[in-house]
Amino acid sequence: MKRSASFTIGKRTIGAGHPCFIIAEVSANHNQKFAKAVAIIKAAAKAGADAIKLQTYTPDTMTIDSNKKWFVVGGKDNPKAWKGKTFYNLYQKAYTPWEWQPKLKKIAESLGLFLFSTPFDSSAVDFLETMNVLFYKIASYEANDIPLIKRVALTKKPVIISVGFATLPEVKLAVSTLRKNGAKDIAVLHCLTAYSDKPQPENANLATIQDIQKRFNVVNGFSDNNGGIEVPVIAASLGASIIEKHVTLRRSDEGYDARFSLEPAEFKEMVERIRFAEQVRGRVHYGPNNEAERYNKQFRRSLFVVEDMKKGEKFTTKNVRSIRPAYGLHTKFFDTILGKQATKDIERGTPLSWKLISKH
Repeated sequence: MKRSASFTIGKRTIGAGHPCFIIAEVSANHNQKFAKAVAIIKAAAKAGADAIKLQTYTPDTMTIDSNKKWFVVGGKDNPKAWKGKTFYNLYQKAYTPWEWQPKLKKIAESLGLFLFSTPFDSSAVDFLETMNVLFYKIASYEANDIPLIKRVALTKKPVIISVGFATLPEVKLAVSTLRKNGAKDIAVLHCLTAYSDKPQPENANLATIQDIQKRFNVVNGFSDNNGGIEVPVIAASLGASIIEKHVTLRRSDEGYDARFSLEPAEFKEMVERIRFAEQVRGRVHYGPNNEAERYNKQFRRSLFVVEDMKKGEKFTTKNVRSIRPAYGLHTKFFDTILGKQATKDIERGTPLSWKLISKH
């Protein structure tokens, strides 16, 4: 049976032909302050987001407490706030306390937002199931975590998976694993994960978004872990059904993800530009769109008598022309009427009609 590249969450349908589903990612931008997490959610709602995404992990579910070289953050492009820290130490300061999450869900829902999360191990999935989340996200870094993918799929709820680092064979494995283990509603997001404070147009490769939909017959989308709004707006205009972007109150707050996150005014501008792009893209339609275009249609061409004619006179290329406006016969009848006779005297400038043309 052919799978449909759309699915419904609550009363919202996500997929081709429906409004772009815009996700505000909170991540670690709350700086482990509950009031700040609430403020971010409220700001995202005001900016026009459709959903809030959290991350559900603890340092111990993410990694182990070790300072061996494999567990120390390096990389020339990583921010100073990350470099030299162990994974464990980093996640200690970045994770979202689990006891907050049910409370944040209620707040988000009271504002008309969906709230869901990215689990990072099975215990997080179990916890999120007690919260009755309606759908799940699998992060790019976990797109190769087959046990986690299986566990999420077993909930049989819609799954959004980012595939920022995944090769094509890895994406195929992740999608097939989801399907084999019960996930019917799947969205795959093309994802940029340079964590730059500027757009990365040279690495965007947005053509991947449509290839995802065609190749896997899933809902497609785009997750952008870089600064700026230009690339996600273009992604939406190219048909991305989901856009995910980090949001923070102020980049100057220097949260771990603040430098590539959008401030509320920027997020609002992104939403407005995406909604405008959706209006412009519209639907497949031929013909006039509105009253103004229907009126202007009269300025098209049609067949007119352009010389005075007597009854019985034949229509020729001299006395009939295709001209503006469109009150006469359609131009497709030009060859048909040539050589036929006028049924009465016709004055120059008269729109041609069948009653003026003999049947012989």
